[in-house]
Amino acid sequence: MNSSSTILLIIIVVLLGFAGYYYLDQLSPMQADFAELQQKNQELIFQVEQLEQKNSMLATQIEKKLQTLSKDKNDEINKLKATYEDLLGSLKEQVETGEVTITQIADQLNVKIVEKIIFPSGKAELSPAGTKVLHRLGAILKKVKDKQIRVEGHTDNVEIHPKLQKDFPSNWELSVLRATNVVRFLTEKAGIKASNIEAAGLGEHRPIASNRTRRGRAQNRRIEILLMPNTNTIQKVAKRAATF
Repeated sequence: MNSSSTILLIIIVVLLGFAGYYYLDQLSPMQADFAELQQKNQELIFQVEQLEQKNSMLATQIEKKLQTLSKDKNDEINKLKATYEDLLGSLKEQVETGEVTITQIADQLNVKIVEKIIFPSGKAELSPAGTKVLHRLGAILKKVKDKQIRVEGHTDNVEIHPKLQKDFPSNWELSVLRATNVVRFLTEKAGIKASNIEAAGLGEHRPIASNRTRRGRAQNRRIEILLMPNTNTIQKVAKRAATF
């Protein structure tokens, strides 16, 4: 073997040595890293598929829950509608004369009673005509379940006559006492549970008509009886909505 062949062989051996070193030092770790990345990628794909399945199941559960809540809401509205119809029938005469107004909005019901049919002017004691109206009203409200009954007293903005200020220093006191007397009658005479009813006096501060006219002031002097979802019902609905 001549010297040229020997040198060429040495060069080839050196190049092969460098190639082997490069493969062991660089390419082999890169291949291992690539394989590890492929494994992690497969794991991530699997996790994404699992999350998509869970999201699909959760969406189905939410849809079913919303359907249930919607049905419960509709049932509640329909029950209140039956109460509304009963009140209209029982207080037909007063409704026709405008002395009583009954309105229903979704799951709330409002009964407005003008002052003149349940209270003598400037007084908080119930009149005989007022007790008759409240007897009929109470007989229906007693059957209502899962509702909070709120009785509100309202007045016009005319100051209390000086002769009456000893009993009622302002319209606040008059409205509170009237609402309280209605609540007492409904609990003591009509048998409505005290825990389901409350009284509030709002004085002249929630007018529904102008106090500049006699007719408007007459409309503002009123008792309002509101049927609203009670705290327990709201909590039950919230709890059911949260249990997905």
